[in-house]
Amino acid sequence: MNIAASSPNCFRHRGHSWRLIAALAGWLVLLLPWGLGHGSDALQGYRLSAGDKVRIAVFGEDDLTVTSRVSARGTISFPLLGELKVADLTPGDLEELVASRLRGPYLVDPRVSVSIEEYRQFFVMGQVNRPGSYAYLPGLTVRKAVSIAGGYTERASRSKIFVVSEGNSRQERKVGQDDPLGPGDTIIVKESFF
Repeated sequence: MNIAASSPNCFRHRGHSWRLIAALAGWLVLLLPWGLGHGSDALQGYRLSAGDKVRIAVFGEDDLTVTSRVSARGTISFPLLGELKVADLTPGDLEELVASRLRGPYLVDPRVSVSIEEYRQFFVMGQVNRPGSYAYLPGLTVRKAVSIAGGYTERASRSKIFVVSEGNSRQERKVGQDDPLGPGDTIIVKESFF
């Protein structure tokens, strides 16, 4: 039996279902690149810090696959290598560090991959209904963060929102509703006096 010749008959019997599936697949193809790129672009050059949970895998070496949270000292423990200082490294930097330390004494040509399992938390303070710390997700904006924190209180000023990012400056900067946030950021919603 010729499958190509019989295929159109199969589709005719379920024509409505097939058209619906094709339409949904078309939308998915259009939306997926935006959704994936949107979050990853915001985290280009992402640097590890305390609270991040990373997975380190060495190809072909199951005993050297580790999932660990970065400690307050900015370190993780890794088999054979002990404690590694990882704060301020990108995932690519950490791949190179582990590969270089394993190469020679332990493995001939280690292939290492690092992925972030969980990002460190972000914080919301001030005039929101549930101030506190929350799990970060790529693509997070000020508007989404305030929503996660229960929304604005009656006295909140929607034009006086500030963010303090991790790093050397630690200074408040004014932000808008759709500005992106990073892991470890602190959002401060000020009170309105009108």
